[in-house]
Amino acid sequence: MSGNREHFGGRAAVIMAMAGSAIGLGNIWRFPYMTGEYGGAAFILIYIACSLVLSLPIFLSEAVIGRRTHANAIGAMKQLAPRSGWMALGYLSVITPIVIASYYCIVGGWSIEYFFKSFTLDFGEFSPSGWKALAFDTLFLALSCGIVALGVKGGIEKFSKMSIPVLFLLIVIILVYSVNMPGARAGIDYLVKPDLSKVTGKTFAFALGQSFYSLSLGMGIIITYSSYVRKEENLVVSGVGTALSDLLFAILAGFAIMPAVFSAGIKPSAGPGLIFETLPVIFAGMGANAPWVSSVVSALFFLTVTVAAMTSSVSVIEVGVAYLVEEKNIARKKACLIVFLVTWLLGLVSVFSIKLFGMVDAFTSNFLLTLGAIMVVLFVGWKMKRDDVRDEITNGGTKHAGLFPVIYFLIRYVAPIAVLVIFISNLIL
Repeated sequence: MSGNREHFGGRAAVIMAMAGSAIGLGNIWRFPYMTGEYGGAAFILIYIACSLVLSLPIFLSEAVIGRRTHANAIGAMKQLAPRSGWMALGYLSVITPIVIASYYCIVGGWSIEYFFKSFTLDFGEFSPSGWKALAFDTLFLALSCGIVALGVKGGIEKFSKMSIPVLFLLIVIILVYSVNMPGARAGIDYLVKPDLSKVTGKTFAFALGQSFYSLSLGMGIIITYSSYVRKEENLVVSGVGTALSDLLFAILAGFAIMPAVFSAGIKPSAGPGLIFETLPVIFAGMGANAPWVSSVVSALFFLTVTVAAMTSSVSVIEVGVAYLVEEKNIARKKACLIVFLVTWLLGLVSVFSIKLFGMVDAFTSNFLLTLGAIMVVLFVGWKMKRDDVRDEITNGGTKHAGLFPVIYFLIRYVAPIAVLVIFISNLIL
């Protein structure tokens, strides 16, 4: 299988592709708010610890499965646990990203719509559902599938290498403008001032949950992308590089958004309301004497949101495409068309009802992703041979050999508990 498959070009390509999957809307609409509400700099430190100690072992578990087999999620389980109950992990890892893409591309469509609206600053009332939402959803999904159709190197890798530097450049430009707005200091303090009184059990639960979802865990993406990683590449370095890139962008997004929110005297919030309701009001009002400034800043921001959403949508689409190409021997372009149609039809459930949109999102986040993650860590920690896991993580004993016992302990004993904490906190918090 591996001899006929495409591979990422090198470590930089691996990290950029995986970082592209990780960097998404959650970095923009959730992380800044969570940071300010749950301890500022204290939350960031807890988030870093959760990412490296708890989420990274889950990431490595998925990476081990992918690179060990050099196959799509279902093909991987056929190699490692044929004709067993563990095949459910493979099927779940293909189904989950298609469900995610069905509503995530709707949000991507909103970002394209608001990018065009930026040139007139006539945002109007936020309309998350309906025929117009379907039109932009279709456009966003088509663009994402078009990138995947170009292949692993010609599409995903090339797009990641271009988009990730552009994302960081755009967010830095917006940050520089935002922190220099009148009253921006309050937004900066909101993010960085440590407030230990806000550090509670919720802080740890939310920090863990944010790092889990942000790293694209439990949805088959890391299994699929790791299957394109060459044997000589360092999985631990790639995992740490992905986590740090994701964290850096989230922090930059916080400094790009919250100073502007506080400058406008608006209460900070999270979710779609922050991007598509609060920020348009700020953009429309910030350039009373120079409307072109508002248009430029707004267009840059929503271009950032669109690109961030697309780097993630490309990764979830690739999971299903890889399955069709390898298991059903369907040509990549035809496989992309099939995934497009299935995802588009499934998206009809959410695009005409924001209530159903929320229900599908909650079911996916609270159940499908956590179920997938718990199955991954149990499989790698308890089903796979320890020597096979060690071989992948240490590159045949040549890298991080002394660190392996710690990583394996985290995978086997700590990671399952971490996923259960996420699942329970989703239900009760």
